[in-house]
Amino acid sequence: MDQRQRAIGSRNSPYLRQSPVSAGLNPVNYYLLAAFASASVFFIVWAALHDGIDDTPLIAAAIAAASFSISFIFVREVIFRRARRRALAAQMLSRQLRFVNNHHDRDISGPKLSLKRNEELLQEIRAKSEAAKVLGKFADAHKEVFDLCEDYLRLVAAELSAARPTSPRIPAMKKGSKSAAGRHRFHMLKWAEIKARSFTAEAGNPGSIEDKISAGADALGAVDRAIEAYPEEPTLTESQEVLRIFVTSARAKLYINNAERAAEQGSNDDAVEHYQNALSCLSKFDVNFEERALILDKINLEISRIQQAR
Repeated sequence: MDQRQRAIGSRNSPYLRQSPVSAGLNPVNYYLLAAFASASVFFIVWAALHDGIDDTPLIAAAIAAASFSISFIFVREVIFRRARRRALAAQMLSRQLRFVNNHHDRDISGPKLSLKRNEELLQEIRAKSEAAKVLGKFADAHKEVFDLCEDYLRLVAAELSAARPTSPRIPAMKKGSKSAAGRHRFHMLKWAEIKARSFTAEAGNPGSIEDKISAGADALGAVDRAIEAYPEEPTLTESQEVLRIFVTSARAKLYINNAERAAEQGSNDDAVEHYQNALSCLSKFDVNFEERALILDKINLEISRIQQAR
């Protein structure tokens, strides 16, 4: 297997570095150091101003020490927040790469990624990204962009793992991966949003229950894929719950309708099988909705009635 392909699945990703937050000075030690430094400032100022006549040097020293402590804490918070943002960005990029690797098996082997080819790939992503934004509501246009981003991220991850530390390609590829990761997030979330909204708009239109279940499952698949990449997005979680409720309840009701039709025709075995499929459907997705308990009671009652009639 090619070295760059092996690097894709490796846990030693170039993005998986020790977090600056966790690598920093322990907070307890930092505050002890701040207290010691503030005390030192207090005594230095007091010694410099002390004349043995009044207490003014004590007040000035206390103010200086307090100001130093506040500044010390403020500087730490600024540094900590910046480091935390960088760490979160690195974790998100790493998670995106794991997600990409898990969902694509296209062969990316080939010649070494040159600076020229790297820029060409990024230009293609930018051009199609802008086109997708113009098209707006077309889900497939957004999907094409994040698919391109995923291919690029996989390729760059492999190249970075195999590149020499002094390679001039590394800065360009890292910059490109950040740009691709940002576009991947935007277009994948937009794709899932369009899929969910499209289904919601069509759910009330005339049509067979089978078609609506198929459309709901398609939208749920899009949301599931997006939430795997971006689990922190609350809107995705909400959409996922709504779609699961619809798909689960609709499938269960379809099985029940088939069971009732089979029972009317005297096919009790088929009726029981359909009812059991409905039970399996309800148990497969652990979602609660208003009619769930009533549906379960009805299914169990009908199965019991059919079995007793045999």
